[in-house]
Amino acid sequence: MKRILTITLFAAIPFLGISQTVEQINKPTVAEIDEIAPFNDGLAAVRKGNQWGFIDSEGQLVIGFRDDLVWNKQPNKDNFGVEGIEVPKFNDGLCVVKEMKDDDIPRYGFIDNTGKIIIKPEFLNVSQFDNGYAIGIYENKTLRGKNAFQLNIYDYDFTEVVINKSGEMVWPVQERDNIVMSKKMYKLPELQAKMISKYLLAVKDKNDRWKIVKPELKD
Repeated sequence: MKRILTITLFAAIPFLGISQTVEQINKPTVAEIDEIAPFNDGLAAVRKGNQWGFIDSEGQLVIGFRDDLVWNKQPNKDNFGVEGIEVPKFNDGLCVVKEMKDDDIPRYGFIDNTGKIIIKPEFLNVSQFDNGYAIGIYENKTLRGKNAFQLNIYDYDFTEVVINKSGEMVWPVQERDNIVMSKKMYKLPELQAKMISKYLLAVKDKNDRWKIVKPELKD
């Protein structure tokens, strides 16, 4: 009985001499959040509806809620491109973003930890950065002419490349084909290469076998 009375009296005493309610002393820095991701690179993604932002270690929203951050409700963890990203996160100070172009086909790039786009969305698929490098599929688009309806006709070439943190394509990995640049027929091309260390690549060939490549990358 004495113990119960003590607890009751303690609950009635202002905490540390502050005359505030529990709700008042637990005022949120960010509220009405649907999902909170783990911290990575000092930032954690937080979701409201279909938009994500980032908080810092003080709980402050340092990147506002936006709809271009890449995430998947049902990620394919076997793929190391954008389809495998479950929640937005920073790696090596960069985070993947998506932009829909005029052809209604998404391109991917990266923002820095201030929310500024550092690598323009111009890749059909990208990996997240690791040890200063990422993999991307780059398209080269050339105007061939016009058809009978005066619509532009383009030729495309696709190359899987190594990208550095400045967005420079520093190493060609392999040419890619069988990518149809039509909204109705388009299918996200899977990455067929991945960085397995700072200076080693694993590349899948046309027979679905892996080879190890040592690209000449500079720090």
